[in-house]
Amino acid sequence: MQSISEIKSLRSQIKAWRQQGLSIAFVPTMGNLHQGHFSLVEKAKTLADKVVVSIFVNPMQFGKNEDLDKYPRTLTEDKQGLAELNTDIVFTPSVETIYPNGLDAQTYVDVPEVSQGYCGASRPGHFVGVATVVTKLFNLVQPDFACFGEKDFQQLAVIRTMVKDLSIPIEIIGVPTQREVNGLAMSSRNGYLSAEQKDTAKVLYATLKNTAEALKTGDRRFAVLTEQAEAAITAAGLKVDYFAIAERDTLKPASATDSDFVILVAAMLGSVRLIDNIQVSA
Repeated sequence: MQSISEIKSLRSQIKAWRQQGLSIAFVPTMGNLHQGHFSLVEKAKTLADKVVVSIFVNPMQFGKNEDLDKYPRTLTEDKQGLAELNTDIVFTPSVETIYPNGLDAQTYVDVPEVSQGYCGASRPGHFVGVATVVTKLFNLVQPDFACFGEKDFQQLAVIRTMVKDLSIPIEIIGVPTQREVNGLAMSSRNGYLSAEQKDTAKVLYATLKNTAEALKTGDRRFAVLTEQAEAAITAAGLKVDYFAIAERDTLKPASATDSDFVILVAAMLGSVRLIDNIQVSA
């Protein structure tokens, strides 16, 4: 596995692969890798001849009161895990490499509508940071495929919309959420939770499943289902940010005529913000 941190070296290798007619799959990450990330790499390996994984903690997508400085950085362990999967390149640029003129002077990408609401409302500017850094990484890696986890469902929708709107020739692949034994969605932020808190947090997936089952029976009382879900999560000791039933492709609030849904949740457990979702056709 090659470990590359400079743009010139990355582009040189990408060019060489292209001259050989090789296809490329890309997995952008912020590091602190877990099985959820590794499942993206495993999927990428089935799609293309070469796999590139980036590790970059992107300051543009963190708000002023968020955990940028505390975000766990485990580069040595991350590289070891990627090497065991026979990743071809791990790209680890510095902040100065990605934003040489600083964040204030950086051209940015804003994806309207689908970025609004949910995490977009709770974390102003977050998806501008995501869309901007992913666009830049796409330009650097120039992959045929890019893999993203479905746990960050709104992020996946933002990237898919951006690629379509900007005519970027990359196929975006959503990869199913990996879960702990108790159902908790795997996340780098789970490392902040105690064993007891992880057990408490299982209420999120349980509540998503209960709501999905109600939709499958034909229940379209969206407001009632949402209220019941929020009450269950609150009773378990979490603070609900949002719980929403949306049309899967547009993320607009669900209507009685819809048949494909995504149920989205975000909640605080202590100081840790957790998100999850479940898709259902009914």
